[in-house]
Amino acid sequence: MIHRLAPAHKIAAVLLFVLVVVATPREQFWAFGLFAILLMGSAFAARLRTTLVLRRLTIEIPFVVFALFLPFLAGGERVDLGPLALSVDGLWAAWNVLAKGTLGVLASVVLTATTPVAELIRGLQALRVPPLFTSIASFMVRYAEVIAGEMRRMKVARESRGHNPRWIWQIRAIAASAGTLFVRSFERGERVHLAMLSRGFTGSMPVTQASEPPRWSFVTSASLPAVAIVIATAAWISS
Repeated sequence: MIHRLAPAHKIAAVLLFVLVVVATPREQFWAFGLFAILLMGSAFAARLRTTLVLRRLTIEIPFVVFALFLPFLAGGERVDLGPLALSVDGLWAAWNVLAKGTLGVLASVVLTATTPVAELIRGLQALRVPPLFTSIASFMVRYAEVIAGEMRRMKVARESRGHNPRWIWQIRAIAASAGTLFVRSFERGERVHLAMLSRGFTGSMPVTQASEPPRWSFVTSASLPAVAIVIATAAWISS
């Protein structure tokens, strides 16, 4: 069912859910546990593979590493944990980053795994996101594979001429290839832009007239942030 929800409804629900999570007091551990159960239930309802979710969660690794250093770098009162003297404020900050960051990333994973990129852009258009942003995102999605294909062809060309750099002092050819790729991409973009202008492009992509999304889509999408708001309210009352 989650796959069939209107993209605009899903985007709005995830954004509101993330805002509620961020506004929840960090001291209320039980609230974050309930948030996690909500998201895991959504992923289960969407029939997402555990390996897919875990693989996409790896994007959070830099933030996890940053959070692990906070107890050692922050000042204030310190607590002894074996041979280590950790900052209390740093421990709270690390928990805050890990809990809220992980929940936000997990919500984004559920959204992107259940909504194709083209539908995400249409959902942003339905939410009245500035046309310049949606146009840039649309072009990026459409031509990312074109640029990736150009990179593969340049790599094959280098290796067919006997150059397969593996050391840092052999990076000159890769740097030259990156410059060439930038020039080719820029020139391709100019040609595409001129072709679009000649066909009546006015600065924004045309919005297709889609049918009105069903009411059940709105109700189902709103259930996630609604329950999150109830949990956050209880957390604030009990804090």
